Amino acid sequence: MSLTPATPVLQTEGLGRRFGGLHAVSNVSFNVPQGQTLGVIGPNGAGKSTFINLVTGHLKPTSGRVLIDGRDLTGARPWVIAHAGVARTFQIVKPFRGMTVRDNVAVGILYGPHGTRQMSRARTDAEEVLGEVGIAHLAERAPGELSVADARRLEFAKALALRPRLLLLDEVMAGLRSSEIEPSLELIRKLKARGITIIVVEHVMRAILAISDHVLVLHEGKVLTSGEPREVLSDPRVVEAYLGHRYAQRRGGGA
Repeated sequence: MSLTPATPVLQTEGLGRRFGGLHAVSNVSFNVPQGQTLGVIGPNGAGKSTFINLVTGHLKPTSGRVLIDGRDLTGARPWVIAHAGVARTFQIVKPFRGMTVRDNVAVGILYGPHGTRQMSRARTDAEEVLGEVGIAHLAERAPGELSVADARRLEFAKALALRPRLLLLDEVMAGLRSSEIEPSLELIRKLKARGITIIVVEHVMRAILAISDHVLVLHEGKVLTSGEPREVLSDPRVVEAYLGHRYAQRRGGGA
């Protein structure tokens, strides 16, 4: 397929998922251009993780379409979507428990869309990825020995091992201390500078403001609003649905 410069890396059209009578995601439509970072926010239960699962093939939509680089991959298997250049992290970290940190990353290098099929080369490349996320010194550890912050970094590294064009990050900063957040933000900035398109689902507003070109707000499975980050976070509907009066008071006081 011949792509024009205007072809979005990700496009969803009327995307929806129903569980019985519950619409977890309903009629979500938007585009993400190449190289942009989209922040996705919303209260718990808003459909954010369901949305990521629909895009990455871990759930099949009950309505709508998912297009990657203009190619309709609606309902495709996760490995098909991964081979189209899409990678994701999981909110609940999911390492391969019987492998070292290095080999967790080497698996993606071996079998991803640019797979080497050579273990020695995969392990060497895995070292580089671990260095990029700041945990190369933990390569021989078991995943269960990692701190919360380092387990999040391993999850990040596993996604980067696939060398994606589109990277979806599901709360990679959850549970991190303030001092641990900045390295993650800096890594996301570096990935964006390399032209990777990124979608960040996050509750840390500091992070959303720091890295997002555009923000999408989900509420009860639907798009509440979208736009430039500071405008979105100032929207009274967003404050009421998600951020709350305490946030509004802090903003009003310059905090």
